[in-house]
Amino acid sequence: MTTKEFGQAVRRWRERMPPEAAGLPTSGHRRTSGLRREELATLAGISVDYVIRLEQGHATNPSPQIVEALARALRLSEEERAYLFEAAGLAPPGPETVPAQITPSVLRLIDRLDGAAVAVHDATWTLLLANPLYAALVGGPADWHGRERNALWRIFLGSGSTTPVSRTPDERAAFEAALVGDLRATAGRYPADRSLRELIAELRAGSPRFAALWDSGTVDRQLGGRKTFDHPRVGPMTLDCDILSVAGSDLRVIVYTAEPGTPDAERLAILARQVMAPAGT
Repeated sequence: MTTKEFGQAVRRWRERMPPEAAGLPTSGHRRTSGLRREELATLAGISVDYVIRLEQGHATNPSPQIVEALARALRLSEEERAYLFEAAGLAPPGPETVPAQITPSVLRLIDRLDGAAVAVHDATWTLLLANPLYAALVGGPADWHGRERNALWRIFLGSGSTTPVSRTPDERAAFEAALVGDLRATAGRYPADRSLRELIAELRAGSPRFAALWDSGTVDRQLGGRKTFDHPRVGPMTLDCDILSVAGSDLRVIVYTAEPGTPDAERLAILARQVMAPAGT
């Protein structure tokens, strides 16, 4: 297939998808009943200029990560997702690679978790999806691209975790060790995943801390628990963090909630209202 056909498919599916199906507000005048290019770019974590070039057939050889992000943002069926990969000249990811597909049913479930901050990561802790409240809670997801969307890369090679969670040095060390142990377990399940091998090699080469934890051979699992946020907009709040899994997908669905009737719940509700307030109010 040609790049023109790929772009036509992206545009066709963008224009058919109502914004409310993606959890976006629909207030104000819209020239199209579907998604705007800016909205698709935000949902997929890519630039608006790149979306334009893709649709016009000027951007060639989109990466598997870009195609997966577009398929997820457009909420394509399994057959449509396979077609989009083939239109890009790529084979759809097989069972030997880390799953990154979020099914439409899971997306609908996430849309209905009102009042909760929700994000979905793959088994390497790469962010696939964040609802507006999660983005406002942790800060940064809209500006993360490529490797920046991976939590381990941000912690060990980037500027550190941008999540405003208060941790003691011991708690931070335990958190980092659990993340690395979880990644090792993932590597054991997907030994043929080239992208995963490249991520591990990059982390080992660039971070002595990661290399030491990796070489320790620990296999672990990242767990949730109660976390205290020192949030710059609404102040400190302690939230419950639950990490859920979807059978057969190997995804991590992270849900932050507050105990009802507490000051923490009120602060989270204030943040949610700020997120939903129309621009300029």
